[in-house]
Amino acid sequence: MTHQQPELLSGLNNAQKQAVTATDKRLLVLAGAGSGKTRVLVHRIARLMEQGIRPHEILAVTFTNKAAHEMRKRVESITGVPTQSLWIGTFHGLAFRLLRRHHDAANLPDNFQIIDSDDQLRLVKQAIKALEIDDKRWPPKQAQRYINNQKDEGLRPQHIPAPAYLQEQNWLRIYQHYEEQCQRSALVDFAELLLRSHEIWLNHADILAVYQQRFQHILVDEFQDTNAVQYAWLQMLCHPKNNLTLVGDDDQSVYGWRGAKVENIQDFNQQFQDARIIRLEQNYRSSSNILNAANAVINKNEGRLGKTLWTDQGEGELIQVLNGFNETEEARLMADNIKDKLNKGYSCNDIAALYRSNAQSRVLEEALIREQIPYRIYGGLRFFERAEVKNALGYLRLVANRHDDVGLLRIINTPARGIGAKTIETLQLTAKTQQLSLWQSLEQLLENNQLKGRASTTLKQFHCLINDFDSSLKPLKLADKLERLIEGSGLLASYEKEGEVGQGRIENLKELVDACQQFEVDDESVDDTAQFLDHIALEMGERGNNDGGPEVQLMTMHASKGLEFPIVFLTGFEEGLFPGSNSANDFQKLEEERRLCYVGITRAKEHLYISHAESRRLYGTQNFNPPSRFLKEIPEYLKNIQHSTSIIAQPTHFSQGHHQPDLQGVQEDGLFALGQTVSHPKFGEGVILSYEGHGSSTRVQVNFKTAGSKWLVLQYARLEAV
Repeated sequence: MTHQQPELLSGLNNAQKQAVTATDKRLLVLAGAGSGKTRVLVHRIARLMEQGIRPHEILAVTFTNKAAHEMRKRVESITGVPTQSLWIGTFHGLAFRLLRRHHDAANLPDNFQIIDSDDQLRLVKQAIKALEIDDKRWPPKQAQRYINNQKDEGLRPQHIPAPAYLQEQNWLRIYQHYEEQCQRSALVDFAELLLRSHEIWLNHADILAVYQQRFQHILVDEFQDTNAVQYAWLQMLCHPKNNLTLVGDDDQSVYGWRGAKVENIQDFNQQFQDARIIRLEQNYRSSSNILNAANAVINKNEGRLGKTLWTDQGEGELIQVLNGFNETEEARLMADNIKDKLNKGYSCNDIAALYRSNAQSRVLEEALIREQIPYRIYGGLRFFERAEVKNALGYLRLVANRHDDVGLLRIINTPARGIGAKTIETLQLTAKTQQLSLWQSLEQLLENNQLKGRASTTLKQFHCLINDFDSSLKPLKLADKLERLIEGSGLLASYEKEGEVGQGRIENLKELVDACQQFEVDDESVDDTAQFLDHIALEMGERGNNDGGPEVQLMTMHASKGLEFPIVFLTGFEEGLFPGSNSANDFQKLEEERRLCYVGITRAKEHLYISHAESRRLYGTQNFNPPSRFLKEIPEYLKNIQHSTSIIAQPTHFSQGHHQPDLQGVQEDGLFALGQTVSHPKFGEGVILSYEGHGSSTRVQVNFKTAGSKWLVLQYARLEAV
């Protein structure tokens, strides 16, 4: 079969050829972003098979089932040899395969079942209830995370030293009880798959020896993302006689928060003696300006294995830096540049906008909706579709309109207050038979004492809660109403107990309050709550269904890993946001944030935009943060800075051909500029924050010192420059 070798190696660069043909026992392929690592892995497996290694003697570990399926197809296509006996899959998939084969050794019956995250949480809740532990102080989701973290570290309850504090003692008790439940019911969660298969290696040397002898070649992709138990599993399987090929990039290790250990790859030479490192540094994705920016940023990290990405595809465009006056202006600049690219023939599918925090998506979404640019949230929900946002709006809806059945059903037991499915069924049946709204049926059931015991008590409490909200919130402004609802309903407290996941939900709720603060009513005679709810419904309706057409992709930087786009916008590059305030003074966290920046930059193929705002209202606070250190780490010669060019013409004398004027004396030109201080006959002095529309329909948003933020139609506003 050696006649196929020239074809197998054709089209590979020198470093790739070395990686495919290397005969070293221990090989680390340090594969930079866009350097063709999947191709190298596929061709290396095909090469081994050409040289007489049988498929069943090869083990290949990927990080997704999709990648495993793709790799198997490509190997078959190149070699023409069936690969059913080739063990290829994720760590979890391979561990499951082992447990099925050796269930007795794993102390499991042959009909054991895998449970998903939701089923695991139900079991955790049962454990907490059985132990009579207060689930307010020891929330089930945090207990679930504790259990999975311990398993990822390879720790059973008996391995954990007796904790000194009650908090840790109860987590451990829950873990013990949960484990007993799972063992009795023959249930295995995802973290358990790896832990139990590792224990087969530890406790059954005969079984381990069989697999050490069988798998002559072990190949692992995305090695930088391995956690403690995965690494331990791999180390035991890899006998000195076996061949080990690891492929990864320490510069793209961004999952430390979920257990990945970058030191697994960085300490490779110390763990595996006589190891060889081959660097894949030629990039086939991005222009050299983009790569030079990525190299400049990541070079600031210490302890790297080291590599420098390069390309022969030309310099390309400079990196465009968008400097917005505030977050709304930043989003508008992004939307304007997207429109420009669409006018030049690009598709929405060619464009991605990335952000550090999900809460940032709201203003970006609004800017795209306003410009009628179709978009989707990649791997997630649009802002107003997120559960915590809909929950808060559910309270707002029911207080505004008691007959809103959808709003009532959403919040009647959110957060959990003991109103069960049976009580809700009774409400719905009463409403249906008597042609009432759910609120009316609730009142009728209470009035006629048709409910007994706890059901009656909890419904009365809910009824009082909503009525008390109605009377106490009426005099308040919209944003203040919502803040009181979020706190008084118990939503805030329930999310505070969810740890890191809950923090993301709280950030989204604060962003919703910001949306209320920035919202201005069009008709003073109509209730502001009703207008805001209508505004949201219209915005979401306008975005509509794109029927599978091209869409701009919005996503977090974490979600972008492994993807690429001709045009990428990196938003929110400010200190305190990216890197976050919690990371700035923590060396390890800061280095991971910088790696995340490197991942974001290297998603771009042709055009890269990096934006920041001089002031940003986020999480309920107005911040004036300097540009991110990551932006400053990119050399000036690679950047072109676009300051805001938003000039608002006064309708009485429209100007033509003006460039952005100085903020002083702009009224002489018949222009207003963003950030300019103006005066209004009724509201006094304020600063122009944003604008929308053109010509006589132009509206401006002005933040007045005493009257707050107002949207005004420019031709009627009688604004004067100060």
